Amino acid sequence: MVRKMGVYAVLAFCLYGLFFYWYLFYFADTKLPFEYEGSKADPATFLNGRELMLSEEYSKIRNLLFFLSTPFEWLFYFLLLLFGFSRAFKRWAESSSKYKFLQMAIYLIWLSFFAFLATFPLNYISYTLSKTYHISNQSFPSWMKDELIDFWLNYGTWLIIVPVLYWLMKKSNKRWWLYGWLLSIPFTLFMMFLQPVVIDPLYNDFYQLKNKELETKILSLAEKADIPAQHVFEVNMADKTNSLNAYVTGIGSNARIVLWDTTLNRLNDNQILFIMAHEMCHYVEKHIYFGIGGYLLLSLLGLYLTYRLMNWATKRWGKELKITDVADIRSLPLFFMILSMLMFAASPFTNFASRYQETRADKYAIEMTKNPEAAITSFQELSRSGLSQINPPFLVKIFRYTHPSMLDRISSLEEYEIKLKNK
Repeated sequence: MVRKMGVYAVLAFCLYGLFFYWYLFYFADTKLPFEYEGSKADPATFLNGRELMLSEEYSKIRNLLFFLSTPFEWLFYFLLLLFGFSRAFKRWAESSSKYKFLQMAIYLIWLSFFAFLATFPLNYISYTLSKTYHISNQSFPSWMKDELIDFWLNYGTWLIIVPVLYWLMKKSNKRWWLYGWLLSIPFTLFMMFLQPVVIDPLYNDFYQLKNKELETKILSLAEKADIPAQHVFEVNMADKTNSLNAYVTGIGSNARIVLWDTTLNRLNDNQILFIMAHEMCHYVEKHIYFGIGGYLLLSLLGLYLTYRLMNWATKRWGKELKITDVADIRSLPLFFMILSMLMFAASPFTNFASRYQETRADKYAIEMTKNPEAAITSFQELSRSGLSQINPPFLVKIFRYTHPSMLDRISSLEEYEIKLKNK
């Protein structure tokens, strides 16, 4: 039975992968609707033939890797349970220490290490793909350093969460999911507060914007929006990537508006001011706090469903999965697998909410700057630097896109430009 379940799981993953390969490379139509041909949203008007070809190639492969990577994690955790690796990790941990917390830490390091090894090939393929298409110029040692930082940050985070979670499972078999969620609220807020000043600087150097003339313009825009900003931060990304970005991060006194230095190098002042006005909208309309609230509500539902599904799976297939009790640490791969599945299933809804906020931010920015040409050309340059598809396939858009497609963004700006000229 165990072998049969393993074969079925691998077969299901292969069929899933073949479906998305067929969908992305043969079925999905990414051609521009005829009504947009020749418009400023038409990539043929701002990308050359080679760039058009590369953007299609790169996007298809990158999207395929995205759709393969998350279900591959499910397969990995399922096979760990099925073939007794989780039970072996627990046995190794118990033979290494008599202290419960140390046993938990040892179990987690084994699980984290094997997960790192299993997902490393796909991560490396993604890295080499971005290098091949000149999106990334990061050296392998630098990339490996970031991967190891990810590993230890994730390990440290789970070393805080998992012992508490399994202690709650033992104390309250029916309510652990609720108590775990309540404890997650201050922890989430604390991590969000630390993100800009503790976590982000582990990967890159942050400093105040060097171009003081541009900073004055941005702060003037912030004052116009009633944002009490004193500084704009830039981050050195040019030694890692050729793509462009800007974002708002953090909460409370640690909230920051951040510009990548690649954005500063590739865009002019008017284009940057539009992007900054866009990011300011997230602050003004409190999108970060709405995002946190939405995340906490979804995590409540997610933990409840995880509780129900873990109990059901343990009762139905506990023998095959080598799990006798949900509160046993051996069930942790099942917890991760179910949680990952639920997050993937929820992504169309969270992405929809994010796209709504980004559309609001675009409208806010164009109303503030009144410069549609700068806005349009900034999005065109973003498309060129990241080799982004202007009109992505439907499934890619709903599962991957936290921002509206460039077709939607540029065409709406072009409509605004026409209205402005007709006034």
